[in-house]
Amino acid sequence: MITLEEVLAEITKNNRVCAQPQKWQQLYEMLPDKKRSDSGWKPSLPLILSAWSNTPAMSKIIRLREHIEWAKDHECLPTIFTFLVNLLEKEWHHIGE
Repeated sequence: MITLEEVLAEITKNNRVCAQPQKWQQLYEMLPDKKRSDSGWKPSLPLILSAWSNTPAMSKIIRLREHIEWAKDHECLPTIFTFLVNLLEKEWHHIGE
């Protein structure tokens, strides 16, 4: 059984911030039970499109972690982990890019 700690270690290795926008959107679409709330969506949308260039790396890291924790809470962490470990390094956004 994959653990939250293993997934978090994977997404932060090699100075990773988050998946590149198209891949991050694919990951988000895999999350079950998304729903609209008064303030937007639960879980929050990925920081892509116009939010991409105006958002600091730390905010992207926190948002991706929110998605990972959502996957854990909704029992799809193994599926998300498989998706993430199969991303090429160029499909990740890194600190300093």
